[in-house]
Amino acid sequence: MRACIFSPTRTAMQQGRGRTGMWVVEFEQETARQLDPLMGWTSSRDTRQQVRLEFATQEAAVAYCEKRGLEYSLRAPQQRRVRPKAYADNFRWNRVAG
Repeated sequence: MRACIFSPTRTAMQQGRGRTGMWVVEFEQETARQLDPLMGWTSSRDTRQQVRLEFATQEAAVAYCEKRGLEYSLRAPQQRRVRPKAYADNFRWNRVAG
């Protein structure tokens, strides 16, 4: 069984940074999905891919996987880039219109 540990980014519906500092453990898909011939839905017998575990720190998530003997891959979070802006820049005489 293989797991993926990552820190989720904020969604498009979030304005602030709430619930973005946590770490998540998700299990990777082991079996292929099947297509239901009657309804056309996709399904899988692998119920572990529905599990999503949340941890406060990266170390806690790694310790969970190591304690249970799970192989895991760790994805480092992307750093947030802050571009300094000022309201006065809207009224500069040499402003590039965009």
